[in-house]
Amino acid sequence: MPESAISPSLIQAYLAADYRVDAELPFTLKVGVFSEPLAHLLQRHQSDCAAYLTACNPLGRDVGDIENAARQAELSRELKGRSLRFIDGVGLDSQSEETQKWPGEVSFLVLGLSLEASRALGRKHEQNALIWCGKDAVPQLVLLR
Repeated sequence: MPESAISPSLIQAYLAADYRVDAELPFTLKVGVFSEPLAHLLQRHQSDCAAYLTACNPLGRDVGDIENAARQAELSRELKGRSLRFIDGVGLDSQSEETQKWPGEVSFLVLGLSLEASRALGRKHEQNALIWCGKDAVPQLVLLR
């Protein structure tokens, strides 16, 4: 499917979202904004990249809490099977609670996952997009369809 299959409003929502990382000292990633806590985390773990991934709500369809939990558990097993270090997180609509259009999505910040491997995992788990960061610690939106 071409990248244009993702609506401009959905792309805007991804760009505006808050990507919370539940590290020892929690922090939030914003697309296009340098993250000092992420830079320190990458350095501490001798990693030059990270991906922010979820398996929830495939292709933007709300599949409910039970299926989302099962999908996220499968992603967790896959990451553990690859011996990758990951930290829990939640992708949040940046709107106020009163105007939020979608609930938070349970996610993982995966350390050391290359852009190519991140894309493959995101596609495998039927995601529209993911967040990827290189050693510059500036999160970027990566569209998958």
